[in-house]
Amino acid sequence: MNKSLLGCFGVLVVGALIVGGWAVSKYNALVPLSQSVDAQWAQVQNVYQRRADLIPNLVKTVEGAANFEKSTLTDIVNARASVGQVKIDASKAPDPATLAKFQQAQDGLSSALSRLLVVVEKYPDLKSNQNFLNLQSQLEGTENRISVERGNFNTVVKAFNTAVQLFPTNIIAGFFGYKVKPYFEAKPGAETPPAVNFQFGQPTPAPSK
Repeated sequence: MNKSLLGCFGVLVVGALIVGGWAVSKYNALVPLSQSVDAQWAQVQNVYQRRADLIPNLVKTVEGAANFEKSTLTDIVNARASVGQVKIDASKAPDPATLAKFQQAQDGLSSALSRLLVVVEKYPDLKSNQNFLNLQSQLEGTENRISVERGNFNTVVKAFNTAVQLFPTNIIAGFFGYKVKPYFEAKPGAETPPAVNFQFGQPTPAPSK
């Protein structure tokens, strides 16, 4: 083998090493971004589960009120059951279709809870029920946490999506199967947690803009 062939071979080897090193560095940059999205999705799941765990005690407390509107409680129970029917792997962010189903079920539960809080104001006896007031306070805190974790989720998804779409990282992303992840697209007004009014008999304050 003459020197020119050896030289060409050496250039090819060096070039392959450079390209390989570059590919490895880009892949290694994508992995933690993807894991951050999955970890944050687990947090979103956790706070939604916390809300679901509060509902049985809330319903049990409210249904003890005399002549309480049973249809409202039925809506709450059914909405919670619908949420449970959406099976999602908590260890990784879902695909767009699954996330849409999850959101739809959670939005239905949010609406049912909002109606419950409005109806409750017709029953002043609940105002003196400390267990109910404690549950309301926990629910308010959970709704706020849901809003925070959804925002955090969208932040890490944005960082990941930016990386997988930028050239030339998109080449490596495509090769290893990394795809753009869906955002948590809340319905209009959902960025404001439902107001929990502790002043019975007074109108619920309008959300601040």
